[in-house]
Amino acid sequence: MAIRYVAAIDLGASSGRVMLASFDQQTEDLTLSEIHRFSNGFKAIDKHYCWDLNYLEQEILNGLSKIVEQNIKLDSIGIDTWGVDYVLLDCNGEIVGPTYAYRDHRTDSVMEQVQAELGAEAIYQKTGIQFLTFNTLYQLKAMMNENPLWLAQVTDLVMIPDYLIYRLTGKLNREYTNATTTQLVNVTRHDWDDELLNYLGLPRKWFGEIAMPGNQVGTWKSPKGDSIPVIAVASHDTASAVIAAPINNHSSAYLCSGTWSLMGIESSQPFTEPHALKANITNEGGVNGSYRVLKNIMGLWLFQRVCAEHQINDIRSLIKQAEQQPAFKHVINPNDSRLLNPESMTETLKQLCHEHNGLKPQSLAELVRCIFDSLALLYREVLTELSSLIKQPIQTLHIVGGGCQNAFLNQLCADLCQISVTAGPIESSALGNVGYQLISLGDIADVKQLRQIITHNFKTDIYYPCNMAN
Repeated sequence: MAIRYVAAIDLGASSGRVMLASFDQQTEDLTLSEIHRFSNGFKAIDKHYCWDLNYLEQEILNGLSKIVEQNIKLDSIGIDTWGVDYVLLDCNGEIVGPTYAYRDHRTDSVMEQVQAELGAEAIYQKTGIQFLTFNTLYQLKAMMNENPLWLAQVTDLVMIPDYLIYRLTGKLNREYTNATTTQLVNVTRHDWDDELLNYLGLPRKWFGEIAMPGNQVGTWKSPKGDSIPVIAVASHDTASAVIAAPINNHSSAYLCSGTWSLMGIESSQPFTEPHALKANITNEGGVNGSYRVLKNIMGLWLFQRVCAEHQINDIRSLIKQAEQQPAFKHVINPNDSRLLNPESMTETLKQLCHEHNGLKPQSLAELVRCIFDSLALLYREVLTELSSLIKQPIQTLHIVGGGCQNAFLNQLCADLCQISVTAGPIESSALGNVGYQLISLGDIADVKQLRQIITHNFKTDIYYPCNMAN
């Protein structure tokens, strides 16, 4: 077969996409088209933020059905989503309890409780994972603190993409890259850490065996009766995005820019020494034994929420107005925990500005400029931390994902970090998803070849630094 057709289901916290890719094995031409896009968001259950998994499943099926209706014979399907959130199942494979969203407030102060009981250094030495209030470790601790009656019904715990694969195939899988986001996987053994599970009081059998990405979990029966392989790709969307980033040497870093900003490097070894802990660096699982040594940054969530609160439709115009504002007049820490899910992002940002220098932004453009300046300053700080870890300067930053379309923020990043910045591909998570399916199918040899193919087929812009006083 000269042409492969694969479907990438790429779910984010605010939207989902069913993408169709075609790959010509002879010419190495790779195309990607959006078949179905749908919104995603939280729903309220007993004053908690939760995911509507039935809705997501139906939208995925809608997208796959649209492909089938075009008389396209799919060779495989892959799913990637965000990390940390989990689904509990009973012996019949039915959902038990709510599927909480990571921005739910039930974990407030739980991380501090766990650190006090186990010690932050001990947890970090075991897992190498950044301390974030919504890590699965703290979500599960919050659940055990509440000890709901329905816990007795649970037989399995799976991450979101593994659950959706289960719904397509009837087969359970625990994919490695997403599992590592839980802060429950031992960083050197690549398996669940028994001491942490015992601390939570949870049975080991809930968690199953972790599988490395690339295995065929099962098949999906299409409306036309075809059995289509479902492959467990690198199912954490950042892991898939990194696979698609045009990284070609050890002095390159990546920035997966979207609702979150994930800045990091690829490494053959984890970094768990004291200065990595002090910098709150994470060591998430990658492919082929690699680690994604990175840091979570609150990202464009701040901008998205402000635009939603002010009902802004002309995003480009607002960014242009922000670009004309004085630089660094207002700055905040984008990773302040109060920005995770405030009632009003606008008012919270203004309050943080006031705490910083006694001034509040007077216009929406000033507020947006504050967001971009603050993000760029934090990018520079994290880049410095990463350079210190690897003991060499980082010379190029590859920005991928939807946020790479923000030319102003890209240039600001290049200027502050004083390195060249590449922007693209935009649909990096979907391309990494597609690419790992093609690797699993045997059409592409490895990630190195995949990156060359993506670079050949998808546009990349380059931003060079200007001299700046700051």
